[in-house]
Amino acid sequence: MVVKRRAKPLLIALIAIAVLVVALIVTAIVTWNVMMSPVNKNNNKEIEVVIKNGSTSKQIATVLKEKELIRSEFFFRVYLKISNTNYLKASTYKMKQSMPLKEIVTMLEKGNSYNPDEIKITFKEGERITDFAKVIAKNTENDYETVINTINNKEYLNTLITKYWFLTDSILQSGIYYPLEGYLAPNTYHFRNSKVKVEEIIEKMLEQTSTILDKYKNQISTNPHHYISMASMAELEGTNTTNRKDIVAVFNNRLQRGMSLGSDVTTYYALQHPMNQDLTTEQFNTVNPYNTRSSTMAGKMPIGPICNPSDSSIEAAINPNTNDYIYFVADKHGKIYFTKTLQEHNAKVAEIKKKGDWIW
Repeated sequence: MVVKRRAKPLLIALIAIAVLVVALIVTAIVTWNVMMSPVNKNNNKEIEVVIKNGSTSKQIATVLKEKELIRSEFFFRVYLKISNTNYLKASTYKMKQSMPLKEIVTMLEKGNSYNPDEIKITFKEGERITDFAKVIAKNTENDYETVINTINNKEYLNTLITKYWFLTDSILQSGIYYPLEGYLAPNTYHFRNSKVKVEEIIEKMLEQTSTILDKYKNQISTNPHHYISMASMAELEGTNTTNRKDIVAVFNNRLQRGMSLGSDVTTYYALQHPMNQDLTTEQFNTVNPYNTRSSTMAGKMPIGPICNPSDSSIEAAINPNTNDYIYFVADKHGKIYFTKTLQEHNAKVAEIKKKGDWIW
């Protein structure tokens, strides 16, 4: 009988080859994942990248490597071949080291409309139109007077009334300081450059207001001016959606009883006074269609909004809580206390003052 003894070396060789193949596959997978991953996933600082017209994939790879946005120029070009990406668009891009390679290539493939002259303007919640006018004057080539004159231009306002359902003739009432007060949605907006016209800024803000209000149209279309005015008071009297909903409930309770709203913030607006100073009794009693502390304002809303409110305040004005409170007062920490009777209210005021928590 003949015994074959050659199979064992062959088996070992096959196992070695299999191990080598597996090792190569694992190495390839690890290398692929590393090369596809961000250079620095924790660095979100924007880096400007300029891709010139006629740039080759090799030139683009060099630019990206110099900016430390990719790990390997060679792998970048290999990935373009594998992903069948044939055309990268010349432009100026804003990229980050936290972007994976696929995202970078997708951005280059789609191109963008990056504009180095673009400006960003932030309008804060609860500020007045006069504050907004100052912000516009600071960030654009329009001066303050131009902004105010545009906002108060009756002919222009009439064109806006025909364009936006929530703008009604109520904004043109005699006694209104600034017709668009309350209707310009606070937000951060981008414009092509500092030469932007005031009208473009206004209408971009009104478009945002439209987006916010459209979902409430069926609820408020009969009198949007009332709700925006209510929201503006809630904005300055409250600190969050919950207490603003309770504050609006108090205002509604007082209106139903024919009482004055007694809102201090309306006095500040009536006098165009900054809200970081106290007012005198005489000032609080000033007869003015905005001043709900006036004895002539029993059962009445202010003639118009007193600031440009947040989404939160608009929601509170339209969908308030239900309560039986008639009074509220805030301490210097912003905590709001609600009471049902004048006696309870006065006691709470005395308690706040005794603690040293009175606002002034």
